[in-house]
Amino acid sequence: MKFILPALLLLLSFIALAGQKNALPVEAFASLKAFSQLKLSPNGENLAFVRNVNGELVLMVYDRKKKDFTPIIRSDNHTIFFDWYTWANDEVLLLGARYIKREFGGPKYSSTRMYAYNIKEKEDVKLAIRPNFNRDERQPQFGDQVISFLPERKDTILVQGDYDIANTPAVYELNLNTSRKKKVQRARSQVIDWIADRQGNVRIAMKMDEDQFEYVLYTEDRAKRKTLFSFSALSKESVRILGFDKNPNVIYYTALKDGRDALYKMDLTNDKKELIFSDDNYDFDGSIFYSSLTNNVAGFTHSQLEDGVRYWDEDLNKLHTSLRSVLPSEKFDVDIIDTSHDQRQYVIYLTGDDSAGTYMLGNRDSGELVVFANAYPDIDSTVYTDKKHISYKARDGLTIEGYLSLPVGYKAGDKLPTIVFPHGGPMARDYAGFDYWTALLTYNGYAVLQPNFRGSSGYGHDFMMASVQGFGKEMQDDLQDAALWLVDEGIADKDKICIGGASYGGYAALMAVVKHPETFKCAASFAGVTDLEYLVSKARYFTNKEIVRKQFGTDDDELEKYSPVNFAKEINRPVLLLHGSDDNIVSVYHSREMEDELSDEGKDVTYIELEDGDHYLSHQPYRIKTLQAFLNFFDKHLKN
Repeated sequence: MKFILPALLLLLSFIALAGQKNALPVEAFASLKAFSQLKLSPNGENLAFVRNVNGELVLMVYDRKKKDFTPIIRSDNHTIFFDWYTWANDEVLLLGARYIKREFGGPKYSSTRMYAYNIKEKEDVKLAIRPNFNRDERQPQFGDQVISFLPERKDTILVQGDYDIANTPAVYELNLNTSRKKKVQRARSQVIDWIADRQGNVRIAMKMDEDQFEYVLYTEDRAKRKTLFSFSALSKESVRILGFDKNPNVIYYTALKDGRDALYKMDLTNDKKELIFSDDNYDFDGSIFYSSLTNNVAGFTHSQLEDGVRYWDEDLNKLHTSLRSVLPSEKFDVDIIDTSHDQRQYVIYLTGDDSAGTYMLGNRDSGELVVFANAYPDIDSTVYTDKKHISYKARDGLTIEGYLSLPVGYKAGDKLPTIVFPHGGPMARDYAGFDYWTALLTYNGYAVLQPNFRGSSGYGHDFMMASVQGFGKEMQDDLQDAALWLVDEGIADKDKICIGGASYGGYAALMAVVKHPETFKCAASFAGVTDLEYLVSKARYFTNKEIVRKQFGTDDDELEKYSPVNFAKEINRPVLLLHGSDDNIVSVYHSREMEDELSDEGKDVTYIELEDGDHYLSHQPYRIKTLQAFLNFFDKHLKN
């Protein structure tokens, strides 16, 4: 393969030098990506992408022959959220939109719809699927669930939705031209999800009964049905089916091996299981992906692999190897994010030690590889450097890993104002790579440590289970130990350490100034949980209520003991609270009550409520406002 490499490197160098004449504002970091979600039509003739235009997300299509751009739909991600899109075929784009709703005085929840746009007809975007009210169908809460694109049928896809019985979906063939749907699998009691094979046949039912799950190889003939996996939520027997092989009798799934998630496959004809991949140190945290050319599994992703991927498909592996030969591995991570159906044209995403993300378009026939756009055009090596992987010992001797971000030009021995920034979840984890929170803070002179405290995912089942009824306990102590480690390393000024975070991270920040005020001088929380009793109580409105009760427990005394809202009198550190009023993950009640309790006690608290804001800071003005508030708060208490 031949690449236009000199021009490529010259252009990358130009991008790295451009625009750094003045100090960057918060907007350079906190704005939504300038470009995102680049996707080629199957024939490669059109490129769709999402463009940020003054805070509005505009889905656009670029005709590569005519060099013509067409805007399709726009959203400001405020009251309607633009969640995803994909090419259903060469002409039709499908789009998923999310709304926040409330019924009968209960908590707010998400509801989704699916829309379609035909680039040849160029009519308005229209609902792709809707209920037939003449047949007493209901509007599903989630109306954008595609389970198969039926590779052999250009204009038809498989969708699931609970049009007949709430929370019990059936499966339908949807004609993309007429928007008519035809039921191909009836709703069944306790079935919450259906899985189709690569040929488009509905084969597996996922059942849920309170906190019990079951994968069933499903047929209409009861005698031929069989249970593949059965497990309770949060148990060591938990399994996740990733998908089918091209062979309709082979599935891929994850399950524990020696306490860590590993990748397996199973032959459904004889239940023979085969280990495909495991990592001695980490959970398998990726997925399988498919070749558009062969319709077979092309490989799998895993964060600890080079470029996070392993290719089985010979053609894609050849492409990846060729890219690796011209793009220096010490500078860039290379992610092939999309290809045309024949895999001759492709899109890659470059990230690296000093790159926040660059999209490139390639053509294997012409040998061209050119830059299309930067995700964050103002951010380069002069203002950003990637995170450093670190580890430290917790007070009980357990090794905790994490990521340390330092300002560009940091010199060993310099003691910095420091932010400990725990992730949300808590059954999640932080990774290396750009994120707007830490990039902004390090640009403004802070050291930022993101610990993967116990309770995080990725480090084995037992490690993650520390978060079950573990809020405020050892997982909280891990955060203080992270701060003390930074002091011992000579990086943090012991008198200038604060803590901040979002979601669970917001909870942990507030609990830190309850439990460890001698270490943390202030706490900032976005969308943080403050009242565990309230959280468990409100779970009764949802189908996963038993899982929530299992995770947090139902002992009111224990829940009260580890809820920051009950300790307003003891908090003697400044607190910043922000919350979206339409947050359907963590109710705004948590921050409102926390502010009320702190104010009643005359404490130093600032509360900012984001009207109609969601849990993910999807609306750009709110993301900017939140990060500016965090930065101002930390500057006030750590730099003055």
